[in-house]
Amino acid sequence: MSNIEKPAIEQVLDSLSFNDDGLIPAIAQQHDSGEVLMMAWMNRDAVTATLEEGRIVYWSRSRQALWHKGESSDQVQTLKEMRWDCDSDTLLLQVDQDGVACHTGRRNCFFNAVRDGKIEIIAEVKNDPDQLYKK
Repeated sequence: MSNIEKPAIEQVLDSLSFNDDGLIPAIAQQHDSGEVLMMAWMNRDAVTATLEEGRIVYWSRSRQALWHKGESSDQVQTLKEMRWDCDSDTLLLQVDQDGVACHTGRRNCFFNAVRDGKIEIIAEVKNDPDQLYKK
């Protein structure tokens, strides 16, 4: 996916509506199963790097820095397709997730649910978070 030309990247950036902090929410979805994996934030540099590299790059609000998904856990997301909604204020990233997406060691970040009026955890930990982030 990284064969996008600079003018196309600029056209994408011009199409997007970033918030007052220069950010846009990005939802990562497994491209072949439709599983919603996680939500994170991107800024212009993260969108640009993602399109150039073909690997998902987010903006870490806590570190105030670009965050290459998997840089410390090896749980990389490869971009298959980038979409944006009708208001141009939310991204949908169709990705190929290598391993787990959530820092808790679960496949996705949406493991809390309300079912039959009760809060449940609906996904097991697949990888020990302490082992994921040993780098």
